[in-house]
Parts: sequence; structure tokens; C-alpha cells
Amino acid sequence: MTALEKATGDVVLKFEPFVLHVLCQELQDAQLLHSAAIDSGFRNSGITVGRGGKIMMAVRSTLCLEVPLSHKGKLMVSEEYIEFLIRVANRKMEEN
Repeated sequence: MTALEKATGDVVLKFEPFVLHVLCQELQDAQLLHSAAIDSGFRNSGITVGRGGKIMMAVRSTLCLEVPLSHKGKLMVSEEYIEFLIRVANRKMEEN
């Protein structure tokens, strides 16, 4: 709260989702990992094949959070709401 009170610009609480990139030797390996990721709830996962044939499997979570807290130095939310957001972000971190 002290840092927020001193802020002169915009402040945003941001939680980024889990991301894991795995370089795979074979497409079948990437497909197997992709199926496991999707079945585990990582719905934004995918496979990419680069120009040189490099096969990359990305495991991505859908959990994210981005909430403005202040604008031009003015706090736009209550301390109680910030505490709530922190609990939400911490739950998301545990799920990640």
C-alpha cells in the first residue's frame, strides 16, 4: 500500500500464466506431450514446427489476471479489494 500511495503513474496488478517450452526430437513426442498437457487442463498448449524442422511443444495455462489499481497516481480501488486480488492471484499461482 505504501508503494501504491507513492505512485505517480498507472499501476497494474498482473499475473502471467504458466508457460513451458519443450524442444522435441520427433513429432510423435510432441503430440504425446500435447495430449498430456490438454488432459491436465493446459488448454492453450500447442505444437509449432520451425523452418529448420525444429519441433517445439508449448504447455500454457489459461490462468491470468490483469487489474488496474491506480491511474495518474490516484488509487482507484480500496485496500480491501487489493487484498482480495492478492488472494485471487495467490490461488492462481497455486493452480499453476
